[in-house]
Amino acid sequence: MATLAQWVEGARLRTWPNAIAPVLAGSGAAAGTDAFDLPIAALSLAVALLLITGVNFANDYSDGIRGTDADRVGPQRLVGSELVRPGTVRAAAFTCFGLAALAGLGVVFLSGHWWLIAVGAVCIAGAWFYTGGSRPYGYAGFGELAVFVFFGPVAVLGTLYVQADTITGSGIGAAIALGTFSSAVLVANNLRDIPTDAVTGKRTLAVLLGDRDTRTLYIGLVLAPFLITTLTGLRNSLALLGFIALLPLLASLRSVARGATGLELLPALRDTGLAMLVWATLTGLAFALG
Repeated sequence: MATLAQWVEGARLRTWPNAIAPVLAGSGAAAGTDAFDLPIAALSLAVALLLITGVNFANDYSDGIRGTDADRVGPQRLVGSELVRPGTVRAAAFTCFGLAALAGLGVVFLSGHWWLIAVGAVCIAGAWFYTGGSRPYGYAGFGELAVFVFFGPVAVLGTLYVQADTITGSGIGAAIALGTFSSAVLVANNLRDIPTDAVTGKRTLAVLLGDRDTRTLYIGLVLAPFLITTLTGLRNSLALLGFIALLPLLASLRSVARGATGLELLPALRDTGLAMLVWATLTGLAFALG
């Protein structure tokens, strides 16, 4: 029977920056139009955190029953390590999805945009079918694209729109930046898992590209947000504070470029998530104050 600490590890709280950062940036962009709404922002954050926790449990379940976690390099999984019955982990995933739906209904009620229920349904479906179902798209090289869309445009612009009833250029820039940051986290994760994923038939983008090109992709993705920072800084000098987020990335860029493998890549996941959170915080503040 799994302990509380093992359940917490299974929830993979280290991925939460992927959920928090888009809400911070989107709320900052809303504040820049004098439309920040704390209750809607708080509910949007709840939706994001519950969805990412749900997808983590869903991945744990689906990868576990397929056997792709049997020889795992990264953190321990609940199903793959046989700590928890698969059905229990699946129930945890759908509980998170259900709670996310309730929080989403709160956003819809407060904002008055009822058509967003359809967007929420697509998000939940995307979370489940990433590794779930008979033909998961995460096993076919589309994981990074989905992460870019859901944690970039959908999360950032959705947070902005439900508060401000509009989309701004600043919001679009932040959406692109955070989409690339989130994709970079997944690329680093899949780079680490290339040897085991290739053996188990999990055809991630990293497996399809190969080791060298995946490293190049990671470097390009983590540097892309700073092009957005430069362009945004031309109109809002406070946005240049976003370059501070480069500091946590320096060691990761070095290790990926020099060929780090296996457990040596775990700090890259952590530092990329941290850089994303720092960038979103500083850029969101720049939007709000500038």
